[in-house]
Amino acid sequence: MFLKLDVINILVILVALVDMIYGLVVYSRNRNDKTNFSFLVLTLAVSFWGISMFFYRSALDPNLATYFSRMLYVAAATIPFSFLYFVFIFPKSSVVLKFWQKYILPIPFLAVVFISIYPDYLISSVTLYTYKEYFIDFNLGFHTIYALYIIGYFTSGYVLLFRKLLKTQGVLRLQFAYILAGTIISTSIGLVTNLMMPYFGIFFLNWMGQVGVVVMISLISYSILKYKLFNVRIIATELFVFALWVLFLIKSISADNLNDQITNIVVLIITVFFGILLIRSVTREVEQREQIQSQAKQLDSLVHLISHEVKGALGKNRDAFAAILEGDLGDVTEPMKKVVGEVNDSTKHTVEMVMDILNSSSAKNGTLAMYKKPFDMKAATEEVVAGLTPDAQAKGLMLKLEIPDGVNYIVDGDREKIVQHVIRNLVDNSIRYTLSGSVTVGLTGGVKSGENIKGAKSVVVLSIKDTGVGITPEDMSHLFTEGGRGKDSVKVNVHSTGYGLFFAKSIVDANGGRVWAESQGEGKGSQFYVEFPALIS
Repeated sequence: MFLKLDVINILVILVALVDMIYGLVVYSRNRNDKTNFSFLVLTLAVSFWGISMFFYRSALDPNLATYFSRMLYVAAATIPFSFLYFVFIFPKSSVVLKFWQKYILPIPFLAVVFISIYPDYLISSVTLYTYKEYFIDFNLGFHTIYALYIIGYFTSGYVLLFRKLLKTQGVLRLQFAYILAGTIISTSIGLVTNLMMPYFGIFFLNWMGQVGVVVMISLISYSILKYKLFNVRIIATELFVFALWVLFLIKSISADNLNDQITNIVVLIITVFFGILLIRSVTREVEQREQIQSQAKQLDSLVHLISHEVKGALGKNRDAFAAILEGDLGDVTEPMKKVVGEVNDSTKHTVEMVMDILNSSSAKNGTLAMYKKPFDMKAATEEVVAGLTPDAQAKGLMLKLEIPDGVNYIVDGDREKIVQHVIRNLVDNSIRYTLSGSVTVGLTGGVKSGENIKGAKSVVVLSIKDTGVGITPEDMSHLFTEGGRGKDSVKVNVHSTGYGLFFAKSIVDANGGRVWAESQGEGKGSQFYVEFPALIS
């Protein structure tokens, strides 16, 4: 039989093979999964539809074309039937089909297959044309029954998918959304070009459905794999390799002479060999990455558990030392008071370090809860500055507060976290990294009393400016990153962990703000800025 290799036929057969590969790849991931098996059946039905179109368009004999047109309709009838059963099963492979699903639903499918195959029922003949698509002569009544079956089964699948979508949340809901969207897109194309247009004798686009169905198969494949990026990478590699194989196979079959055919076959063999090596290489890389990712999660959980236990133990020690210093447990000599005070300070810093690690872990994993409500940034800033003034005075530093009066500095955010982990953290850092001079804390922006809303400032900006050690360009790139601290930071602050600024940025981001730093360089001080949207009532 002559194989017509025009652009349309090549596109149709490539898509059919891609659909089949999707099904085989998903099925190979877990052969015991009913969802994977039902999807394989669906992809085989879709591939059969495309292959039938390929041979139908290649037929040069009217009788052969008529035979393949009937295969076309049988394959198309199989798609909504297998799709509906896939929807019944997905995502729970343990589902048990009911009696009507097993024994009643197949009856219309078998009836439609019968009228499609039986001569002169649905299809009478096919008229061949040289420069346009073939014309299928069908019985209008039987074609209407056929169309109602296709629309009815697909519609039932849509409704069931939508109901499942409404009952689910998170990733699973997105999976259903992808499947529903992909199916609607593909079936809309097929229903118009392959089912409705023939009613009016229009066949020039009757191959579009076979191509458009790849959208449905692709999105369902992606959904079954539950957004595992690494699995998608494997599929992309396999599809690329299989497409090369198909290309060289077609070139081998359609070669004009023996030499070209032998050359293409040799190239095909080489491509198969290196393609298998490529797929294995990507698969190994994916498996290693998934293993590393799994171990990283386990390590993160272990660190979180240990840190939590350490924090609890150190907290008890801190409270005990504080009780000794306060004299709650009896009189304390000055030498003992000095030693206990030093140990208490060390314990306090260690607790802060552990809390930084725990908080950063929560921020990175997206488990950090925010409790937002309007609060006054001015009052919050004054509270922090008042609390840290003794620390600044102990170092001989001047801690200044510059906040203009008559301005509303209300923002919407988690006050406790912003005060403790943003404002206090930044001011405390400036004090620690300033050996002499001053630290100036200020607020700008806000809404002035009596100011027209349209002319009001849209943000509140907190600034902390110091005359400290400054920030080098190299260290500036590490600020606000996890564990990112300056190369010489521990020389000034031995308790630096590099997690404080990372967590502060996480808090600011979660509350809709932004934070940044500026410095002229080493020894020239630094300026930190935090910006939040102003709450304009």
